[in-house]
Amino acid sequence: MTTDHFESFDGTRLAIHRAGQGRPVVLLHGLFSSAQMNWIKWGHADRLAAAGFEAIMLDFRVHGDSDAPHDRAKYPENVLVRDLAALIDHLGLEDYDLGGFSLGARTALHAATNGVVAPKRLVIGGMGVAGLAHWQKRAAFFKRVIDEFDTITRDDPAWLSRQFLKSQGVDRVAARLLLDAMSDLDTALLANVTMPTLVVCGSEDEDNGSARDLADLLPDATYAEVPGNHLMSATRPEMGEAILRFLAA
Repeated sequence: MTTDHFESFDGTRLAIHRAGQGRPVVLLHGLFSSAQMNWIKWGHADRLAAAGFEAIMLDFRVHGDSDAPHDRAKYPENVLVRDLAALIDHLGLEDYDLGGFSLGARTALHAATNGVVAPKRLVIGGMGVAGLAHWQKRAAFFKRVIDEFDTITRDDPAWLSRQFLKSQGVDRVAARLLLDAMSDLDTALLANVTMPTLVVCGSEDEDNGSARDLADLLPDATYAEVPGNHLMSATRPEMGEAILRFLAA
């Protein structure tokens, strides 16, 4: 496992974690998580590396080992899509696969629907139609977590999200700015995602709406279900195994 940094389109310093040698698979983590939490800690990156792939894992700005600027100008609309494009350009990738979980899945779909990236295969984890088409409702929940962070109590539905932000050491000022930079996705644009796609989701995961319905809207998608809710499904070996089966087929 190696870690390096590069400067994105606006000079923000972003971390790249890499494991293995072979066909590149770019992996994008979830909201307020990191490459370490989603891809490395639970063995998914090692599983891909052992199968002959190179796992290339970006830490989004405000996450992991990447910078978390407080300047509002550093958060233009769809900034994470621009960071992904900057990563692809920095590495000179042309023949690669792309996968994401939750926020990473959302970012990958925004990029693919608008032709910003062109992976050969796409993996969408922990994402449904509502998480794309009604993102602002989801964002409002996390803004409340940030704004009321010190007053949220254990009986509040936002308690677990508060604890997760705390455990990850998220910079809440930067996180608030980032949430304002994300927009809803017109699901009609999903018709542009013509590459083979795996939609994989936890059996108890409804955080972002129906993943099965999302698979039905994509031209060439396969749906797979793994155990767990939104947070736990990403930790299960079945998640990595499903991704590997799809990429190795």
